[in-house]
Amino acid sequence: MDIKSCIPVIPSADLEKSLRFWIEGLGLTRDQEMRHGGRLVGCMVHNEHVYFWLNQRAGTPIKPEDYHSISLYWAPVDLHGTRERLKQLGYEVSDIEKRDYGQTEFFLTDDDGYSHCFGVPTMP
Repeated sequence: MDIKSCIPVIPSADLEKSLRFWIEGLGLTRDQEMRHGGRLVGCMVHNEHVYFWLNQRAGTPIKPEDYHSISLYWAPVDLHGTRERLKQLGYEVSDIEKRDYGQTEFFLTDDDGYSHCFGVPTMP
Protein backbone atom coordinates (compact mmCIF):
# COMPACT_ATOMS: atom_id res chain seq x y z
CA MET A 1 0.00 0.00 0.00
CA ASP A 2 1.33 3.43 -0.95
CA ILE A 3 -0.19 6.32 1.01
CA LYS A 4 0.32 9.74 -0.52
CA SER A 5 -1.12 11.85 2.31
CA CYS A 6 -3.47 12.00 5.27
CA ILE A 7 -5.79 14.90 6.02
CA PRO A 8 -7.01 14.93 9.64
CA VAL A 9 -10.64 15.94 10.15
CA ILE A 10 -10.93 18.31 13.10
CA PRO A 11 -14.43 18.81 14.55
CA SER A 12 -15.22 22.24 15.98
CA ALA A 13 -17.95 23.53 18.29
CA ASP A 14 -17.72 26.99 16.66
CA LEU A 15 -16.01 26.80 13.28
CA GLU A 16 -15.79 30.56 12.68
CA LYS A 17 -14.18 31.07 16.10
CA SER A 18 -11.80 28.13 15.58
CA LEU A 19 -10.51 29.60 12.33
CA ARG A 20 -8.80 32.38 14.32
CA PHE A 21 -6.37 29.80 15.76
CA TRP A 22 -5.81 27.96 12.48
CA ILE A 23 -5.44 31.03 10.25
CA GLU A 24 -4.16 33.88 12.44
CA GLY A 25 -2.35 31.68 14.96
CA LEU A 26 -0.79 29.11 12.66
CA GLY A 27 -0.75 31.11 9.43
CA LEU A 28 -2.68 28.53 7.40
CA THR A 29 -4.84 29.41 4.37
CA ARG A 30 -8.56 28.59 4.18
CA ASP A 31 -10.26 27.23 1.05
CA GLN A 32 -12.73 24.56 -0.18
CA GLU A 33 -15.60 25.81 1.97
CA MET A 34 -18.84 23.95 2.58
CA ARG A 35 -21.91 25.88 3.71
CA HIS A 36 -25.35 24.80 4.86
CA GLY A 37 -28.06 27.43 4.90
CA GLY A 38 -25.38 30.10 4.45
CA ARG A 39 -23.51 28.91 7.55
CA LEU A 40 -19.92 27.65 7.30
CA VAL A 41 -19.91 23.93 8.21
CA GLY A 42 -16.57 22.83 6.77
CA CYS A 43 -13.39 24.05 5.12
CA MET A 44 -9.82 23.10 4.35
CA VAL A 45 -6.92 24.90 6.03
CA HIS A 46 -3.40 24.33 4.80
CA ASN A 47 0.04 25.53 3.81
CA GLU A 48 2.52 23.87 1.47
CA HIS A 49 3.25 21.12 4.04
CA VAL A 50 0.06 20.33 5.99
CA TYR A 51 -3.68 20.04 5.34
CA PHE A 52 -6.61 19.82 7.78
CA TRP A 53 -10.33 19.59 7.17
CA LEU A 54 -12.27 21.53 9.82
CA ASN A 55 -15.95 20.78 10.24
CA GLN A 56 -18.82 21.70 12.53
CA ARG A 57 -18.96 19.19 15.40
CA ALA A 58 -22.20 17.24 15.61
CA GLY A 59 -24.23 17.31 18.79
CA THR A 60 -23.86 19.79 21.61
CA PRO A 61 -21.39 22.66 21.25
CA ILE A 62 -20.48 22.18 24.92
CA LYS A 63 -17.52 19.85 25.48
CA PRO A 64 -18.48 16.94 27.77
CA GLU A 65 -16.50 16.70 31.04
CA ASP A 66 -14.85 13.38 30.08
CA TYR A 67 -14.13 14.38 26.46
CA HIS A 68 -10.74 13.26 25.13
CA SER A 69 -9.91 13.84 21.55
CA ILE A 70 -6.96 14.52 19.30
CA SER A 71 -3.61 16.00 20.23
CA LEU A 72 -1.47 17.66 17.58
CA TYR A 73 2.30 17.99 17.55
CA TRP A 74 3.60 20.91 15.48
CA ALA A 75 7.19 21.45 14.28
CA PRO A 76 7.45 25.21 13.63
CA VAL A 77 10.43 26.82 11.95
CA ASP A 78 10.53 29.50 14.69
CA LEU A 79 9.41 28.11 18.06
CA HIS A 80 9.76 31.39 19.97
CA GLY A 81 8.08 33.45 17.23
CA THR A 82 5.17 31.01 16.99
CA ARG A 83 4.68 31.09 20.76
CA GLU A 84 4.77 34.89 20.83
CA ARG A 85 2.24 35.21 17.98
CA LEU A 86 -0.18 32.81 19.70
CA LYS A 87 0.30 34.62 23.02
CA GLN A 88 -0.41 37.99 21.36
CA LEU A 89 -3.64 36.53 19.98
CA GLY A 90 -4.72 35.80 23.57
CA TYR A 91 -4.04 32.08 23.77
CA GLU A 92 -2.68 30.75 27.04
CA VAL A 93 0.64 29.18 26.16
CA SER A 94 2.91 27.25 28.48
CA ASP A 95 6.51 28.16 29.12
CA ILE A 96 9.05 26.77 26.68
CA GLU A 97 10.79 23.79 28.25
CA LYS A 98 13.69 21.55 27.26
CA ARG A 99 12.61 17.91 27.60
CA ASP A 100 14.76 14.90 28.52
CA TYR A 101 13.86 13.27 25.20
CA GLY A 102 15.65 15.96 23.16
CA GLN A 103 12.82 18.33 22.25
CA THR A 104 12.18 21.94 23.29
CA GLU A 105 8.41 22.51 23.52
CA PHE A 106 5.45 24.57 24.61
CA PHE A 107 1.76 23.68 24.80
CA LEU A 108 -1.64 25.27 24.45
CA THR A 109 -5.25 24.14 24.45
CA ASP A 110 -7.44 25.73 21.77
CA ASP A 111 -11.05 26.90 22.09
CA ASP A 112 -12.33 23.42 21.17
CA GLY A 113 -10.26 21.78 23.92
CA TYR A 114 -7.64 20.28 21.60
CA SER A 115 -4.11 19.98 22.90
CA HIS A 116 -1.37 21.41 20.69
CA CYS A 117 2.32 20.84 21.37
CA PHE A 118 4.89 22.88 19.46
CA GLY A 119 8.39 21.44 19.47
CA VAL A 120 11.79 21.52 17.87
CA PRO A 121 14.93 19.48 18.51
CA THR A 122 16.87 20.87 21.47
CA MET A 123 20.07 22.54 20.40
CA PRO A 124 23.17 21.64 22.42
